[in-house]
Amino acid sequence: MSELPPGSVIGILGGGQLGRMLSVAAARLGFRCHIYEPGANPPAGDVAHAVTVAPYEDEAALRAFAASVDVITYEFENVPTSALDLLESLKPIRPNRRALATSQDRLLEKDFLTGLGIACAPYAAVPTSADLETAIARIGTPAILKTTRLGYDGKGQVRIMSPDGAAAAKATLRQACVLEGMVDFSHEVSVIAARGLDGSVACFDPGENVHQDGILRTTTVPARLTASQRTDAILLAARILNALDYVGVLGVELFVTPQGLIANEIAPRVHNSGHWTQNGCAVDQFEQHIRAITGWPLGDGSRHSDVVMENLIGDDILKVPALAREPHVALHLYGKGAPRPGRKMGHVNRIKRPGASGPGTGR
Repeated sequence: MSELPPGSVIGILGGGQLGRMLSVAAARLGFRCHIYEPGANPPAGDVAHAVTVAPYEDEAALRAFAASVDVITYEFENVPTSALDLLESLKPIRPNRRALATSQDRLLEKDFLTGLGIACAPYAAVPTSADLETAIARIGTPAILKTTRLGYDGKGQVRIMSPDGAAAAKATLRQACVLEGMVDFSHEVSVIAARGLDGSVACFDPGENVHQDGILRTTTVPARLTASQRTDAILLAARILNALDYVGVLGVELFVTPQGLIANEIAPRVHNSGHWTQNGCAVDQFEQHIRAITGWPLGDGSRHSDVVMENLIGDDILKVPALAREPHVALHLYGKGAPRPGRKMGHVNRIKRPGASGPGTGR
């Protein structure tokens, strides 16, 4: 199994901040990145070798893009199937299409996880509004009604506190959904894990997440976990990677409960809760992903520092001058335009205790 040499071109579907940071990591290893993005002036375009601005329905543009790259990856899940069908016939896509399809549909994702014996919140399919009352009778309330596709950062979901709220919730979403029972958990953690072309697996230390208004606000490492919980989280992530024959970095979100870890969702890409690795590890999640998809050996994901990652959302960007003066703070700005509520403008990594050690890798 050959490794792509430096100078090879990596195609990235999507030009947001994740594509931007992947491009920076790739450049450090001597690779060039070609971004494919429908929107004008994508953040990744500031640092990539080449950018194609075209819709995903443009077959000629997709073919030209594929001809210019050696391997294709993606920074978000919702790439149209028709575009992927064409690209896959021309160049390898990593992670594979099965991982993408599984994560694109919340119902498929939960069926996949429970099929592996991984605990999830109680759930029921709600294909039409007529099925919602049956689902509530089975799952109970309070519960969360989520669209099966396209929801992220708190979008595409409505809480139902009692059966009386069912009709209004369904009217708000108006598409196929899944109803999830509420989980009594103490906190949420996530594992950023990677699998190489040779099947090797490496996991970063689990991070503890805090959300506000459905958007990740902070990730703290190390997370509050016992040694056995930390081991369980890493082994669970490895099981998912192997079951999907996955190549690349994957994010796994987990609820910590008295009964054990409960899977919330998976993301087949580098993940917001893994940004702490940029200043807490010698090889961060972005370089790890580039290493995996190009056939390079996976890096050592051991943590050398305790870190708190904080997202800069909307007007938080106005804090940058003050943050730049703080000691032990690393700024990562995304080069976006005007701030608006809910828009991720950047993040900071606060290095809390240099010299810390962690479990780092799981094999």
